Amino acid sequence: MAAAHQSYWRLANLGIPPHPQRYQALLDESEPFQLVLKILEGLPFRASLLEGVANVQCQLRLSLFDTTYSHFFGRTWKSSPQPIKHTHGQPAKVSFNQAVYFHISLNCTHIAIIVEVVAIAKKHEGNEQILSCGFGILQLPNRQKLASEADKSKKVKRLNLYHGTPRALLHPVSEDSTERSKFMTLIEGSAVFYTLLTHPPLMEVRHLIPENLLISGSDTIPGLAASTGQTSDALRKPNLLKTVTCFLDKLSLQLYPTVEKFEEELVELLNADRLLKNDQITDGSTVVIQERRLHVGVHNGLCYVQKPQVVVLIPATMQRKSGAISKNLLKKSLILRSRIQLTEMVKHEFFGILFHLEYVFHTSTGLRKVSSMSLENTAYMQTLRWAVWNPFLGPNSNSDITVSLHGGPSPNPCNLLVYKTPSTEMSSDEVKQVESGTITFHFSCRADRHLSTSPEQPANTPDKKPQLSSSSLWKTSDSSGPQHGTGEALQRGSIIYMDSNAVLNAQTLEQLHELPFTSMQAPIMAMGTEVGGTTTVTSRASLAQMQAFGFPEIRDDKNELAVVIDSEKLPSMNLRMEEEDHLQCNEIILQFLAYSRVPRESDHPRSVYFTLQFYRFPPVTTQQLQLVKMKKKGPKSSMHFILVPLNKNGIGNIDSPGLELKFMVEPSLMKDGEQRWFMQYLALQTLQIDVWDAESLLLIGTASVDLKHLLRHGLSAVQVSHELEVVNTDYAPDVPMSISDFTNHGAVKPYGVTTVIKGRLHLRLGNVGHRSEQRVKRPFPTLQSKIISAHDNTSKFYGGSLTTLTVGNVNGYKVYRAQRLVDLDGELASVLFSRARINSVGQMQSDSDGEIIRKRKLSRMIAVRQQESGTDLPSKSHILAKREERIQHERDLQVIEAYREQLKAQSINKMLSLAITTQFTLYSTLGNAEFFEFTLKNPYSVQHTVTVECEHPELSVIVNSREWKYFKNLSKVQTPLEEDMFHIDGGVQFPQIYLRPKETVYIPFKYQTFSVDHSVAPQGPSDGGLARKNLTNREQPHTPKKIEVYFKIEDKKPIAILHVSVEAQPYVIDQTFRFYHPELTFLKKSIRLPPFQFLTDMKVKESQAEFQIYVRCTDLNVICNIKKMAPNEPQDIFLKVACGPTPEIKKFFVLIYMDPWLAMPIQVWQFYVQSLQRVDVNCVVGQLAQLSLVLRGTQSARKVAAYTSDPEEIQITPSDVFTLPPHVVKDLHLRIRPQIEGERCIYLNVVDVDFRQLVASWLVCLTCKQPTICKAFEISISVEEGKGINKRINYTNPYPTKRLYFLRTNRADLLLFKEDSFELEGGETYHIGLRFAPVLNTGEEEILVFINDQAENNEETYCVKVTYQ
Repeated sequence: MAAAHQSYWRLANLGIPPHPQRYQALLDESEPFQLVLKILEGLPFRASLLEGVANVQCQLRLSLFDTTYSHFFGRTWKSSPQPIKHTHGQPAKVSFNQAVYFHISLNCTHIAIIVEVVAIAKKHEGNEQILSCGFGILQLPNRQKLASEADKSKKVKRLNLYHGTPRALLHPVSEDSTERSKFMTLIEGSAVFYTLLTHPPLMEVRHLIPENLLISGSDTIPGLAASTGQTSDALRKPNLLKTVTCFLDKLSLQLYPTVEKFEEELVELLNADRLLKNDQITDGSTVVIQERRLHVGVHNGLCYVQKPQVVVLIPATMQRKSGAISKNLLKKSLILRSRIQLTEMVKHEFFGILFHLEYVFHTSTGLRKVSSMSLENTAYMQTLRWAVWNPFLGPNSNSDITVSLHGGPSPNPCNLLVYKTPSTEMSSDEVKQVESGTITFHFSCRADRHLSTSPEQPANTPDKKPQLSSSSLWKTSDSSGPQHGTGEALQRGSIIYMDSNAVLNAQTLEQLHELPFTSMQAPIMAMGTEVGGTTTVTSRASLAQMQAFGFPEIRDDKNELAVVIDSEKLPSMNLRMEEEDHLQCNEIILQFLAYSRVPRESDHPRSVYFTLQFYRFPPVTTQQLQLVKMKKKGPKSSMHFILVPLNKNGIGNIDSPGLELKFMVEPSLMKDGEQRWFMQYLALQTLQIDVWDAESLLLIGTASVDLKHLLRHGLSAVQVSHELEVVNTDYAPDVPMSISDFTNHGAVKPYGVTTVIKGRLHLRLGNVGHRSEQRVKRPFPTLQSKIISAHDNTSKFYGGSLTTLTVGNVNGYKVYRAQRLVDLDGELASVLFSRARINSVGQMQSDSDGEIIRKRKLSRMIAVRQQESGTDLPSKSHILAKREERIQHERDLQVIEAYREQLKAQSINKMLSLAITTQFTLYSTLGNAEFFEFTLKNPYSVQHTVTVECEHPELSVIVNSREWKYFKNLSKVQTPLEEDMFHIDGGVQFPQIYLRPKETVYIPFKYQTFSVDHSVAPQGPSDGGLARKNLTNREQPHTPKKIEVYFKIEDKKPIAILHVSVEAQPYVIDQTFRFYHPELTFLKKSIRLPPFQFLTDMKVKESQAEFQIYVRCTDLNVICNIKKMAPNEPQDIFLKVACGPTPEIKKFFVLIYMDPWLAMPIQVWQFYVQSLQRVDVNCVVGQLAQLSLVLRGTQSARKVAAYTSDPEEIQITPSDVFTLPPHVVKDLHLRIRPQIEGERCIYLNVVDVDFRQLVASWLVCLTCKQPTICKAFEISISVEEGKGINKRINYTNPYPTKRLYFLRTNRADLLLFKEDSFELEGGETYHIGLRFAPVLNTGEEEILVFINDQAENNEETYCVKVTYQ
């Protein structure tokens, strides 16, 4: 063992344990603390005490103290000496700014930290003079107080100091060790300023730090990585070093001269000591060795990293198979017959494997049968030897190791008394190393690639298993034998008994190597990777039918029809032409015309509504639209339904069909350069429209339409018609990646994702150009405003009174109208107008402010009229009333004067702060990093260290020079860049900067917010109609966010103040995902990103293959990450979402970046995860399965109806509208007859039909098995003829009695039965008539015919393979 390591743990183990009584009330978990010592203000000693000395410095020393038992414990922590700073006219100050950490499991009610102030002065001779100047008592708060004062604990607190030294707390006269003691004298004008907070990150590394140990982040903590940032505080955000798994095989321990003689001498000494203690010569008993234990653990110099393992050693002479061990060595050895595995080893010079040998003794009376009670009273332990070894200090540790054992009174890491060692005064150095004993073992390790060695097999072990020792059942708390401080050893570890079969178990618990990452889920395709389009061309016949209904036309400002654009042609994109267009205002029009259902989908909705979000506009939920069938029937393949809006009463007007939405994009309300962003949005973005069933509130599907046809290319107005496929996507349970069908790069066809076309939406889009209003509501920031100066017009004070109105409105007018102080200050007005008057009966009656003002005006009006009319002088009572009023006015003036004097200092401070205050308005968008620089100047003629204080977590100072340079280049700011500009080491809370006299620097700031509203609007259409059919990109009313930044020098005086007003701007949603998942489970999904050209409009170069994708989620409870893949490999985003109880809908956003500093997201994805009650059903295709669901009533009676997403397979009883009484349980009966094999999910909603609100929701998960095929048939049908064919199949009743049978099929659209049921006598044969419908396409289909009994149980299943040719 290296000398540095020994001196380190010797120093670390000098701590004093707590009072023994404290161990009886330990907490379940230790509490972590962070104590930040900031400033010592006012010297606690006279200057005359240190006359004749120079370089006087102050030091703080901290110690833990138990006020109940007057007991110091732990170890005294000493800060680094700091110089004293003298300022003329102010008390002397000493800045420490050091953070101290500790964790404690004791009850903190009577635990305090004693803060001692020590002055250190150097004499002329070079010696140091240390003087204790005073101390303070910092009481630790308990858990209840910490929880109640969580916000107050962040404030800086003051600790008063007392005369004397902390040793006075141990004086017998000082019974009360708190501030209430009469012997403690306060030092006037001297205090220590500090903050005491809980520090949860410390819990991650508490296994590396002993309890009750005061330590700073700059101290050496083995096992903790050094801080990589600008600060040297490694405990502020601790980072653990990587662990290594170590194995110890063939372990043996040698005692000299032999084990037998060593133990014989040991027993004689212990027995003599026992008799001497009892003052006896002999008692017929003797000390017997019960067990030989070896404690093995990893020690970091401060404490055990984990509880040490305790194994049982046996003499080598008891080993049946000695192998190649010599007989002489057998007599000296204690061996271990199993492998030891240590998983917490770290490659550090202070880490080591600690061994200590412990024997278990008991007093034997010589009788064979000894009661368990007598054994319980005589068992005790004794530590004999110890050793410590670091496997990474030697040149090659992967071999057989021999380590010398230590004993005697020398210090050891366990702080235990150890048995003596033989005298080695006359021995050589070689003999000294082995005379106290040695331990030998084979060492191997593996964890990382730097130490990848295969562990060797353990030594041969005998077949005989060791018997369980009775000493494991003994109690050691009340042992009467000598313990010598070793009773604590059993509490730190548990005994492990291993046999020869335990080797296999140990190997299975080895650390596994992590393989290269391979996704085990089929990814969901993000937009841009889909193959083929979802838009089809509407037939001319359908266009003629829809035009006859009179849908509104799209016209320009000259009342001319908009130019029709062909949706099949790819439009040219010329953004320069769009920017130079004189019609800069764009009116985007969406017209929902009709809905066509798919022929196979018989469960078409009767009414629908739509949800969408266009550009930066708020989300839109339309009103309910009824599907009205066209009078003129078209082809069978196209069944068109006109969309008719319904009002609140559910009545629609067929004369005004369709729904029109208008979005007015006004450039005068945009930022600089946002007009180009909008044009890029139209050119590249796809608008998603969710189609919902207005009755069942189930999602029918999603339609996607490209917006690139809305680019006008210099035209006044354009329009385009689309027939969009409404696609419903169903995600099957997790499917292995290996069964997915990979196509080309960036595209994948997942096996577990099923898409079904539910219908087609007829949509007309238009863009009408208008001349922009050349007026701007407010100026938006430009590139030049990225630099904020404290000397511009934003910080000028224009005069006026010192009232709140003037202070709040800095940029007001230069001329102010005089106003009464009562009208400006509500608090003063309430004081003046709250006086009470005594009425005629002597009771107190208070009038309102308005009543008092009214009476005062009436009295003045009466006086004026009397004067004008020339009436007599007022009476005596009137004169007395006037005098009383004058006296009251004088009292009011006195109140006003006192109130002004009270607020004068505060108002003057506010006015003076305005001279150094700069106002700045910031326009922020979700996920965008807003960068700006503040010009800071030192106004003094001396140098100062300025602290930039900002408590808001979203506004931060950029301290990384690389990040600063990146944002400078991005914002095109040409200001100087400095390396290592800020000081953040030493546990400082805020960054500090050194300023020379009159120096000016630029402070970089970054504001970035991920706070967003996660609330979800109630599911269902809007009430009666759309709230706003004509939407404009005007700012939504909101309250700006106010942030204050203070630039303070050493004495906490500000030299500049920056007020940042943040106004949130709307954001663009690029794609929306909706998932339905069982409640109280985890949703795990993988989403594949499209290639870079689909994510952003920049040109893709070869160097972009090296770009790394970064993701950030707005919900901290959602795990979102991305694995770094090889170049040209697809990128997948992995999500893990904890679903809540039903019917909770969780909403969050995922932002995707392509730069490490997260400057601007290239994609913003919106996610909805709805939690549903899960019902698992195992069934057979074609066979009826029944179950019931429990529906609980709400607080009021409702009219509800139950709906399902697949009514062909699930029938619900009751099927009509029924009343759900309040707080009543009602059963919903389900009849499930699946038609398809496999696993899938069906949704079931219970909806309030009056208010269109969701009452309950279920997720029915079906696991359908294929039935047993009894017979198989094969036929061919010609497609060209266009005619169906008739066939028949014979069926014989196998039962001797009369039976009723029902016929079912899984393809009702392809096969019809002549009769759906038939009845047969016993043994009778029936001819089943089949009618096969014609189809238009060639192919093969397997149609199943189910023959069920009267209870719908499947009797037989026939398979008919049909070939269409």
